Amino acid sequence: MFVIIAGGGRTGTQLATFLIAQGHRVRVVEHRRDVLSRIHHELPTEVIYEGNATDPNVLRQAGICDAQAVAACVDRDAENLAICYLARALYHVPRTIARINNPRTAWLFDQTFHVDVAVNQAEILSSLIEEEMSLGDMMTLLKMRRGRYSLVEEKIPAGAPAIGTAIKDLTLPEHCVIAAVIRHGEIVLPRGGLTFEEGDEVFAVTDRKGAQRFGALFGRAQPA
Repeated sequence: MFVIIAGGGRTGTQLATFLIAQGHRVRVVEHRRDVLSRIHHELPTEVIYEGNATDPNVLRQAGICDAQAVAACVDRDAENLAICYLARALYHVPRTIARINNPRTAWLFDQTFHVDVAVNQAEILSSLIEEEMSLGDMMTLLKMRRGRYSLVEEKIPAGAPAIGTAIKDLTLPEHCVIAAVIRHGEIVLPRGGLTFEEGDEVFAVTDRKGAQRFGALFGRAQPA
């Protein structure tokens, strides 16, 4: 995949480093002299393109016509919106991602400006804190579909309500699916007749509502 990253600040540089390590083609567009001086010590020279990412000609010369994604990571929200808009409207880039610097402007980051994914750090942190506090011992392993679904894991403790219950008899919501069970270090196929035991590691794909029910069944029993 070829990704254009607008902005060579710490976020843009770390993103570029990660994508390069994953084998993707990357081009970082930056015009600030002090930032350029730094990133030339951190990124391969061929990755860096000098210019203002809000200039359509600069984007074109940087190769945006061939890009599969654009990540707008500059420190001004208005510029991030402009970059996403130009990427889609002029160059038909399939995917746009923008960093939100000021949470008060988050409402602007939508399809009006052709922003596919908006990264709001304040909202992400708030959501993670809320989720971790509500899920008890359950661990979130992976987020999917823009965070709507998660792969979660719970090791069944003594006294959990699900102990002795078969999968087919569980009262799980529609959007909560048991994906795998590990018992005594071996994976067990989650068929309907499988009965849960203390110490089982249970993996499920679920939405937030399903995660709450999953935690209630496979977590520690709540005191009466």
